[in-house]
Amino acid sequence: MTLPPNVNQQVQTLLSKHGQTGLKIAKATLNDPNIPTPIREILRYFIEETWPNTHHPALIALCCQAVNGKAELTHNISAAIVLLTGAADIHDDIIDKSKTKGPKQTAYGKYNKDQVLLAGDALLFKGMLLLHEACMDFPAKKQQALFDCVEQSFFKIGHAISSERCFRLKPVDIARYRKVIESKGAVAEACAEIGAIIGDANPQQADALRHFGKTLGVLMTMKNEFTDLQDPKELVNRLKNEIMPLPLLYALEDASAKKQIMALMQGRMTKQKAQMVAEVAMKTEQVKKLKKEMCRMVVAEEKLLEPIKINVDAFKLLLQSSLEGL
Repeated sequence: MTLPPNVNQQVQTLLSKHGQTGLKIAKATLNDPNIPTPIREILRYFIEETWPNTHHPALIALCCQAVNGKAELTHNISAAIVLLTGAADIHDDIIDKSKTKGPKQTAYGKYNKDQVLLAGDALLFKGMLLLHEACMDFPAKKQQALFDCVEQSFFKIGHAISSERCFRLKPVDIARYRKVIESKGAVAEACAEIGAIIGDANPQQADALRHFGKTLGVLMTMKNEFTDLQDPKELVNRLKNEIMPLPLLYALEDASAKKQIMALMQGRMTKQKAQMVAEVAMKTEQVKKLKKEMCRMVVAEEKLLEPIKINVDAFKLLLQSSLEGL
């Protein structure tokens, strides 16, 4: 599949344009003097340096606009989602002992573990309060639909994280891990549904947007699995504290690759050995098939969006960005 030029740059522009207001509101809530200064410092670092989350607010706003809704009605609930997903991310880093993500330290890697845990709790409480306040702006029926949507998505995420913990105690079945990855797409699915609810989408539009959100969430989670495989630091941590990235699990189905990978994994796993593991895995037919499957998912989702009378150009761009760098 041929991607449009500068797809990442286009996506960043799109996310900044439509998601910046939600992020700004979320940041403002953290200036509360009731939050102890050390916790505020952690939260400021987290949300500005490692979690500048414009993607969830942008998705909500775009889905609302797509059905002729007013994007400004989404900003407060978008900010609540930024805070709630941030809390989940902080707690997940503590569970996984993730000290870095890409070139930057996580809050867990930079600050005292106990204080980071409390910072995550602060985001959770602030997020729930803001969600309640934001939903009060809507009629009762819409309020309940929004609460239900958020509740269901975060329970799915919690179930996925719980399942991951169980996988670490026994051999990982790829089919079961794929279900966990599908559950991790729940927040993107919820964001699309929130936009549809606020924008008063008709049932056909709401179903299409919900399906798009779920597919996008799954694709971006799978892309992150590839990113972790090809980042030596992250791969070392995943091999030590988490589950192997999905592409590596597929690569181990290749007898020749498995022999090479298992040999490299003997003894202490260094960054150099992790890089070699990734190189072997990426060359396997199983991993190439996984990449092709992701391309097919993008094409299929684009076709599903076409009959719906909404502007889908932005959605197609977001889907295509999930394939960038694979």
